Amino acid sequence: MNAIPASPAKAPVPHATAKFKWLLRREYWENRGGFFWGPVIAGAIIVGLNLILAVIGSIAARRSMGSSGFVFDHADTHEVGQALGAMGDGMLVGGVIVACIVLAFVVFFYALGCLYDDRRDRSILFWKSLPVSDGQMVLSKLAWALVLAPVLAVAIGLLIGLALWLISALTITVNGVPAAHAVFTQSHPLRIIGGVLACLPVYMAWALPTIGWLMFCSAAARSKPFLWAVLVPVLACVVISMTTILPGVAIAHDRVWYTLAYRGLFSAVPGAWFPTISGVVDSSSAINTPDDLAGAINLARSWQAFASADLWIGAVVGIALIAAAIRLRRWRDEA
Repeated sequence: MNAIPASPAKAPVPHATAKFKWLLRREYWENRGGFFWGPVIAGAIIVGLNLILAVIGSIAARRSMGSSGFVFDHADTHEVGQALGAMGDGMLVGGVIVACIVLAFVVFFYALGCLYDDRRDRSILFWKSLPVSDGQMVLSKLAWALVLAPVLAVAIGLLIGLALWLISALTITVNGVPAAHAVFTQSHPLRIIGGVLACLPVYMAWALPTIGWLMFCSAAARSKPFLWAVLVPVLACVVISMTTILPGVAIAHDRVWYTLAYRGLFSAVPGAWFPTISGVVDSSSAINTPDDLAGAINLARSWQAFASADLWIGAVVGIALIAAAIRLRRWRDEA
């Protein structure tokens, strides 16, 4: 009897998690210039300028002070130590701020162009031919804009702050400033790092309406998504504000501008929730020591934003816009 040929073995179907990991890698490969090199280059420039200023300042100080260097009495030495500790905290926070400024621009333009660019260069036709759902594609882009890019920026920002911190400590030591070790012993690096990390979940929830709106415009606009994303909310605010010329019409214009312009366009800026909650910056307290500085700027209080309806309403609106972007990408005929 003739043997029945064995059916060819089916290729294993990759798990959905494996597909999503590859999509995340693809997003990084295509956009690592913004996600990684952007904050790295900005940090390198700031560190380089700081190093140049440190050298110039050291030369000028030695010329003015002479060989005796800096001389302080015991009381002044204690105050200098506290000031140096506050400077160490400031350098660490400054590095994070540099990375966050870059992050705001990167996330804004990435979310605005991530879906539009796929249609513009027709690569969407290639991706639609693969066993990858539109939801996975959009969510992989959302994961980078909302989670991975901020985490990477914070990590790079802390390294920038550490470099600035070390340059400051080296400069102080070389110039013979008394109590130079206070830049380390009187500062609060763990408190600063903990506060910055505590801000990440707040940012992920707070940025949802802006990222959702930008991704929706990226999926919906046939051309010029920047104009659609920016002009629509701004013109809506202007038109609503002009209704005051009508008799009997009273509208809270500040609420309109806050909702459509500030929350709609600037929620992706790290720390944009600070003005909306009390207690983040204590303006009533005097800042004389590193403890006062670390206590006055309490980043951990950012979690108070979770108690506001503003954050949750914005998150719901953002999720709805992202769902609409997925539907547009799934059903829109670009062929």
